[in-house]
Amino acid sequence: MASLHENVLTIEADPYPFTFPLRSTALLVIDMQRDFLYPAGFGEIQGGNLEAVQASIAPTKALLEACRAAGMKIFHTREGHVPTLADCPSSKLIRQAASPSSQHLKVIGDKGDMGRLLVRGEYGHDIVDKLQPLPSEVVIDKPGKGSFWNTPILHKLKGSGITHLLISGVTTECCFATTLREANDRGFECVGIRESTAGYNPAFKTASLDMICWSEGLFGFVANLQPVLDVLFPWQKSSSGVNTPPQTPPAWNGKLEIPDLLASYKNGLSPTVVVNEIFDRIEKYDTVDSAVWIKRESREDILEKVAELVARFPDRNALPPLFGVPFTVKDSIDVQGIETTTACPPLAFVASRSATCYKKVIEAGAIYLGKVNLDQLATGLSGCRSPYGITHSVFSKEYISGGSSSGSAVSVGANLASFSLATDTAGSGRVPSGFNGVVGFKPTRGLVSFDGITPACLSLDCIALIAKTIEDARNIWQVCESFDPADRYARDTFPIPRHVNAIGSQRDTFRFGIPSPEALEICTPSYRRLFNEAVERLQKMGGIRTPIDFGPFQKAADLLYEGTFVSERLASLPDDFLEKNAQRLHPVILELFQQVVARQSTAVQLFRDLQNKALYTRQATVQFASADQLGIDVLVVPTAPEHPTIKAMLVDPIKQNAKLGTFTHFGNVLDLCAVAVPSGSYSASNEISIPTQLPFSITFLGSRCSDSEMLTVASRYQRHVMGQMC
Repeated sequence: MASLHENVLTIEADPYPFTFPLRSTALLVIDMQRDFLYPAGFGEIQGGNLEAVQASIAPTKALLEACRAAGMKIFHTREGHVPTLADCPSSKLIRQAASPSSQHLKVIGDKGDMGRLLVRGEYGHDIVDKLQPLPSEVVIDKPGKGSFWNTPILHKLKGSGITHLLISGVTTECCFATTLREANDRGFECVGIRESTAGYNPAFKTASLDMICWSEGLFGFVANLQPVLDVLFPWQKSSSGVNTPPQTPPAWNGKLEIPDLLASYKNGLSPTVVVNEIFDRIEKYDTVDSAVWIKRESREDILEKVAELVARFPDRNALPPLFGVPFTVKDSIDVQGIETTTACPPLAFVASRSATCYKKVIEAGAIYLGKVNLDQLATGLSGCRSPYGITHSVFSKEYISGGSSSGSAVSVGANLASFSLATDTAGSGRVPSGFNGVVGFKPTRGLVSFDGITPACLSLDCIALIAKTIEDARNIWQVCESFDPADRYARDTFPIPRHVNAIGSQRDTFRFGIPSPEALEICTPSYRRLFNEAVERLQKMGGIRTPIDFGPFQKAADLLYEGTFVSERLASLPDDFLEKNAQRLHPVILELFQQVVARQSTAVQLFRDLQNKALYTRQATVQFASADQLGIDVLVVPTAPEHPTIKAMLVDPIKQNAKLGTFTHFGNVLDLCAVAVPSGSYSASNEISIPTQLPFSITFLGSRCSDSEMLTVASRYQRHVMGQMC
């Protein structure tokens, strides 16, 4: 018997019914590879009976199609090794061949009928045709029997917000059981699907499944396939394979959130309709704010690219994760063949290749609209420092848009794009997002490649993803993230990962810290009131307010502009650039750079600041939870202390800018991840003559590489706020 309540589903299982939230449940398909399922593959060569494992293909396909129809995340694994076998331990390579009574004539890496056995890139290593992954599904190549050793699967599952797993695949007694036990150790709630797993020895399958659910579910649950198909039936679609477009294409509801767009495309909406409507919006918004764009693609060129995209993906049931999703690019990010200006004409150049992050979203099917405005040299938090004009908040032409990613936040806030690729050094992705009512996510530095981007402070720079919702930002992050050896600051070492809390009160509780009362005094009365309301919401959600020492965060913020670190902005420029181009720089940028030169900072001062940075980072990091200690899961701060008018910003631009960075400047210095989230609005009628509703925003910060946990809390908060507004 299955129950359906707010997409929390229950199926009959052993040892008792298994309940799972659809939003955070994934299907994990283990090693359905030709080498294990086909004649002359590795499995048969090692003495395996193929009858049972081949019989599991059809049930696995039924399970896969049901989960796809329900919109669940799908993960596939493939066991195998790099061609050099550098990742294959000798015990695995020669164990069976060394046996005196061995029947094994070939071992891993030997040439077989389908290529080298269990070697990545060979025909036999790939998944069987009937179960081939879709472009939006994740494939994990693993060198071991379990899926969690020497793979990114834990990071990917957590990055997608997954807490529960339906597990299928082969072989039950080996890779299936090992993976399920590994997942259980990491806190995932797991259920194995009986008909969708098989092994080479029927008795071993029975024993393996019995052990999983022994002792009231020591390792997890086991369920039959039919209850899963029954509970997912409401999401089943009557069509399969290549879609036949409807006679009358469906109307677009105008929503730009990624799930809404993908659902509309799957139902037959043409991306051409979306692009034409977007261009109508853009042209209309030009009359509201003409400073958003620096270089925009033509409608005709984009429609031509859309036609190519549609031709590449004719099956609407097999779309890539960002198919037809329109986006903008901050004009410090390279797009091949297009000028990168960084809002500084003397530094402009035509890019010979595209930035890595741009290439990844294009490969995922996104539609590039053009380059958008920014504070010159990505220096500033105001949006008022560009020779291409001053952008303003989408809520009022009197108020600043924020910067330096001004055009990025405005283009998303004005519903001209679904997301924007931007950057964040001192708050450049968070502050403008806050002032335009959108989400600004700054992943841990080094998780998303910074290759192909004009730096501001290279050792502190990182990508920012500006989107409508946390979940959209999470999806874009998962597309963009990967280790890039071309990025000198790419992250290749990680702290010990934290486990998942999938069930019980621990699933919904979290610890959070906030700035000291003294630190919050800088906020306007409206901002203090709204921040207090945000704290109350967090507590109602299950948040436990935890005392912290905010001192290290404040001291780290001071290092950015009050210390020597600001000199790196000059180090990012050619040696004689300032002398040759002083008169061509924006006056505020020139004044800032001249102040830096006048300081005459020494190497001794720089090393002292670096030592202090290490000290403050340690003092801040130990206050966060880790794999083996309690602490805060997130630090919550106002994204900015106030929202200035453009007029006020122009009167005292450097002082006002420093104030705006009160709660953002320390983020990258302390190696934190962060996301700015809309948190209500307030009336500014007492501050200007024209009554105006302006957005308020809070920022969640997490310790390095805790992006997944931070986003999970922030996503819950955003849904809570949106629920209160409905």
